[in-house]
Amino acid sequence: MSKTLIKTFAPKLIAWHAISGRSGLPWLGNRDPYAVWVSEIMLQQTQVATVLERYPRFIKRFPTVKKLAAADIDEVLAEWAGLGYYSRARNLHACAKQVMAEFDGEFPGDPVLLEQLKGIGRSTAGAIAAFAFHERAPILDANVKRILARLFAIDGAIQEKAVNDQLWSLATDLLPIKPTDMPVYTQALMDFGATWCISRKPVCLGSEKKCPFTKDCRANLSDQVLLLPQKTKKTKSPEFNCDMLLIRWGNSVLLQKRPSKAIWGGLWSLPESPWVSRAAGTTEACLTPQELFKATLPEEKIAALTKACKSVIRVNEVKHVFTHRRLWMRIWQTNTPKELTFLNSDLKWVALSQLGRYGLPQPIKLLLQELSLVRDDDLKS
Repeated sequence: MSKTLIKTFAPKLIAWHAISGRSGLPWLGNRDPYAVWVSEIMLQQTQVATVLERYPRFIKRFPTVKKLAAADIDEVLAEWAGLGYYSRARNLHACAKQVMAEFDGEFPGDPVLLEQLKGIGRSTAGAIAAFAFHERAPILDANVKRILARLFAIDGAIQEKAVNDQLWSLATDLLPIKPTDMPVYTQALMDFGATWCISRKPVCLGSEKKCPFTKDCRANLSDQVLLLPQKTKKTKSPEFNCDMLLIRWGNSVLLQKRPSKAIWGGLWSLPESPWVSRAAGTTEACLTPQELFKATLPEEKIAALTKACKSVIRVNEVKHVFTHRRLWMRIWQTNTPKELTFLNSDLKWVALSQLGRYGLPQPIKLLLQELSLVRDDDLKS
């Protein structure tokens, strides 16, 4: 392990940032722990281009941790709609309540305490502590793992515990000595991984820019840049079918709240049948209304719906790709001439003009738009 590189890494990186670091991002330079926390959570698994639009909107809607904690979860999920990984929104809401209850509305500066908050892992805790409190706390997101694996030619897949522990040790050893350097150093580390030491076309393999670590990087010196970090081989994503029921009553549509621990947890969606593996084979035969109602709705309403709904037609099939699975949703539409009441609190009639107040899965939101059931403005209201 190069002691010289460990000693010079932080100063070189900070010097690089002064010339080549990113600028213009709305969260840059913010030292408010609440704002830092929101940006860090939102940037997980979401492209920067998307966050550029959504982060200011979220902060405007919930400007403080107190406002976020006091909001209804449906408000939070509605604001998060389209960003994906909805457990992040639920954790944001739960964490805000925890900060209000356990820390009098003030985020703790100790990364160990931060890590005990809902939805905050070690790397996010380090980022909040570094940016907002100048703590000498390391971060280790995917970009940083790639940088370190290349610089020090770390063998083994980064998902392995031994490799991950080694990377955390390196991330700690490389921290600048002065706590006041932590905000710029942490931002520089993020920027370097996001713009220069990128996965497929790092600048060291081009001719336009010169990496400040060209002579130090063991992956570069051994011609292994694109081979590191090592990754485990991905398995093919499983594929599923389900039927969804779009029931109209006047200018309202029937929505069902999904279980909090399910995919799209806590969002409002169309009533759906259990998912069935496509590998088992499927038939295209039309289901009877009773079969559809039985597969998607509470048993006590099946008879009434079968009687009220004269016809059920298949209007669409929507494919949605998740990170680790793919889903084909067969959409069936029907109308009921009268409002049917539901004892189940997870089912409710929602006016089309009020859909914007509910968190909807992105494919369901798009489906309603495509079927001309609701204008864009209704979904944004």
